[in-house]
Amino acid sequence: MQVRFISKVSLFIAVLALPQLIPSASTSQPWLCSSVLAADNKPLGESGDSGEAGEKGVNGRNSDNLTVFADGSPMTLDLSGGNGAPGQQGVEGYDAFCDRQSTKNVGKDLRGADGGSGGDGGDGGIGGNGGSLTVYTTEKEHLKQIHVIAAGGAGGAPGKAGEGGEGCECDRPYWNEETCFGDPGSPDYSCTTQEFQCTDGYSGRKGRTGRKGRDGKDGILTLINLDKTLAPDLPEVTAPISELKGRGFTLSRNIWQIKDDATSLFAPGSIIASKYKELVARHEHSVLVVWDAPQPVENFDDKQITLSLKGEDEASIFLPEDLWLETKTVKRDNVSELFVFNAVRKKEVDDLTIDGLFGQGLGLELDIFDEAEQSNLVGTDFSLKYRVGEKSEDKNFFGGSSTIYKTKFEGSIPSEAIAQKGNLFTLQLGKLPIPPEHLKPGLEVEIEVMAKRSLGENSQVQQLSTRTTIEQPQPNSSVP
Repeated sequence: MQVRFISKVSLFIAVLALPQLIPSASTSQPWLCSSVLAADNKPLGESGDSGEAGEKGVNGRNSDNLTVFADGSPMTLDLSGGNGAPGQQGVEGYDAFCDRQSTKNVGKDLRGADGGSGGDGGDGGIGGNGGSLTVYTTEKEHLKQIHVIAAGGAGGAPGKAGEGGEGCECDRPYWNEETCFGDPGSPDYSCTTQEFQCTDGYSGRKGRTGRKGRDGKDGILTLINLDKTLAPDLPEVTAPISELKGRGFTLSRNIWQIKDDATSLFAPGSIIASKYKELVARHEHSVLVVWDAPQPVENFDDKQITLSLKGEDEASIFLPEDLWLETKTVKRDNVSELFVFNAVRKKEVDDLTIDGLFGQGLGLELDIFDEAEQSNLVGTDFSLKYRVGEKSEDKNFFGGSSTIYKTKFEGSIPSEAIAQKGNLFTLQLGKLPIPPEHLKPGLEVEIEVMAKRSLGENSQVQQLSTRTTIEQPQPNSSVP
């Protein structure tokens, strides 16, 4: 007992001699002791390695899907998914490599090496999904002759955990060692005896058991009340005009309903997912494009038309925004015929320019020319604002007089005041209700023209303007 008391005093003196090991006041005393002891420990042996984790089980095979036509003949269908394989067991942790304990000239406490942790068990494989079944039949009772097993495969069993390896054990938990200072025989020569401790190593942690694999899903029934293969949905199509010419497109949409209790439709003992999908209607509408326009359809290969199914037996036809088409749609039952009589690009309908103001008096005329030369296809209506410049007595910024333009006519131009020759339009201003004194030579006039261009249901307005002087009559000419 005296020796052990001296060793604890020696330990207390050692702690006082190492102030850097003393933690703050907030640190607990047990932590202090364990830290000091750990610092003085000397390992006994080498820790064992951890065991490898077990491999995951292989997933079960998914069943193939199947399509059948049911006519009342007996059938047995195996669409079950494969079972998942079990996970492998984790490998046991390796034992520590232990050295023989020595009690001479050790000078420190000993701590046995720990055993390695056991490997985790592998997860079980996922069960394969049951195959989906598509049945065509015109009589639901025919399904009673079909025995189907479309169960999902079972998930694989979990792998077992690996056990931990064993740690090193001490042969002697306590021993004493004598330590001397100075030279023997000298006055300062002294010896002391100190007790040391050996602590056994821990066994390794047992691994985690793997997880059971998820069961596969049961196959799903799709029931189609037809005796022929169902065409896929085609509710919308976009195609070049040239491709649509002379041929039809059938737009379609299949209408489905989700129902419950699919198992009750089949022979007793059948296994399949409860919810199933049944075709309850099919909407179809055909569209035929008939090109009767004088322009070759190949001129518009870069333009596309979109056809879209609307409701049960209607179709929406979306024409290109940058192409003007004169069309008529004729609907007969579930077929729509789109007749195209004329076509012109939108950018070519607003290419009008003022070609000049000619004549005087009642013979005053304004020429407008169609640079795109599409006026044989496109309808044109004109409205006009006619202003005459008058000198103002008010001085402008530079000291001179200014010209103010006053409106003398504003409105639509009647057809009898328009002469058209091909792509040239002559607006006969003398036939408009404009007082003759405002049509005289030498007058400064400002003319704004609004030209409305239209083809079929398409139209747009182009604004033109000019400011000029009515010319004096040429020699040998008379002014009306």
